[in-house]
Amino acid sequence: MRIGVPREIKSQENRVALRPVGAELLTRDGHEVWVEGGAGDGSGFADEAYEKAGARLVDGPEPVFAECEMILKVKEPLPEEIRRIRPGQIVFTYFHFAASRELTEGMIASRAVALAYETVEEEDGRLPLLVPMSEVAGRMAVQEGAKYLEKLSGGRGILLGGVPGTPPGEVVVLGGGVVGTNAAKMAAGLGARVTILDVSLDRLRYLEDVMPANVECLFSDVHTIREMLGRADLLIGAVLLAGAKAPNLVTRADLARMKDGAVIVDVAVDQGGCIETCRPTTHADPVYVVDGVVHYCVANMPGAVPRTSTIALTNATLPFARRIASGWKEACRKDRRLLRGLNIIDGNVTYPAVAEAFGLENVDPENLL
Repeated sequence: MRIGVPREIKSQENRVALRPVGAELLTRDGHEVWVEGGAGDGSGFADEAYEKAGARLVDGPEPVFAECEMILKVKEPLPEEIRRIRPGQIVFTYFHFAASRELTEGMIASRAVALAYETVEEEDGRLPLLVPMSEVAGRMAVQEGAKYLEKLSGGRGILLGGVPGTPPGEVVVLGGGVVGTNAAKMAAGLGARVTILDVSLDRLRYLEDVMPANVECLFSDVHTIREMLGRADLLIGAVLLAGAKAPNLVTRADLARMKDGAVIVDVAVDQGGCIETCRPTTHADPVYVVDGVVHYCVANMPGAVPRTSTIALTNATLPFARRIASGWKEACRKDRRLLRGLNIIDGNVTYPAVAEAFGLENVDPENLL
């Protein structure tokens, strides 16, 4: 199979979907790997390293999309990329379809095979290709939140850890999954007072056992969320429903309960956001203010630390990419994790949460294999 790796074109996105070591392994497997020149520059992987690994460098995205049977990406295809995608072509990347009708309709019209990193799922519900970036985003949420709490960045002027004789900052985390756990660890390590809210009592019991003493674990309901909003200096949205649009847990009216200069970091923005006032921003223009509350809603947070993010992501995605390259239909028949990753096949929506988000018919992917 001929496998293509285009340069990412989303604003300030410096990750790349394949490292040189991945190109070498895929080449050893008997495949051709075409890499757009400069695709790895932002992550510190030079063109020469890909060439030494056996990849073919090409100029621009056109030959990658026109000649390759499988496309490996990091972020969802943008409109100019969707126009280049061909029927039957396999696209393996983060899609987050439920957050964008335009993207969903574009990929339906392309009649390509859309395999989404974020819905590849283990039998126990774990999402192995989402975990690495959730870990990065959870840790970055505190890093960015701390920065925007500074007065010169528009925040309240709060140091999260405080100093002797002053109270530490209050961090409230909505969701105790991978993002929330990593955010809580980072905030607690800085010395903040941290509260994690989740709807799973089993998860809360686990977190209570493993978290330090400055982390409180509470059951999440409407009243508790409202109470915590009044305390929060930093609110982190870390809610995930696999493949589906995130629920709005904080409304515009709820912002009145928050302090002036408090900061919201909504990591769920890729899935539509769990804060009603959330809208996607970029690294070039990351924040805006609503009712006195600073909102940081960058839709590709890990793109700010591309070296770390690319290594973490490709460690997880490469084994699956190698299976897909050997024959995607057979790979999905044999590996139910990949079967769950199928979101669109030849114009058919095959992931229930995506179909539900837009009122579309859902087709069982096994019927199309």
